[in-house]
Amino acid sequence: MSELTYAGRTFVFRVDNGAVFRNTYAADGTTLHYQTLEGPTEGSEETVTLHTAEVAPGLFMLGWAEKSGMTVTHLMNLNALAVHAFWTYEAGNGNSVAELHTGTLEPA
Repeated sequence: MSELTYAGRTFVFRVDNGAVFRNTYAADGTTLHYQTLEGPTEGSEETVTLHTAEVAPGLFMLGWAEKSGMTVTHLMNLNALAVHAFWTYEAGNGNSVAELHTGTLEPA
């Protein structure tokens, strides 16, 4: 595997649903600290452990589980500064919700 080009970097991730996150990746690429800047969970933040795979140069699959139970997977394309995101969460009525989104990255 080549260098984890996201490691040690911070990006603003703008999602197609209006949510905006500041994602800061640890220097070794094993953790992510996110802050929700806009959207329904504005003000929330957490540091999560990443599970990663490099798909091609500049293209990474990142996955994590949040303390809320939400699971998140990003296909992060640093060449195009774009993300395809898939997440699941409990709807509160015993049903799970799964959502697929796209977004853009801006180096911060």
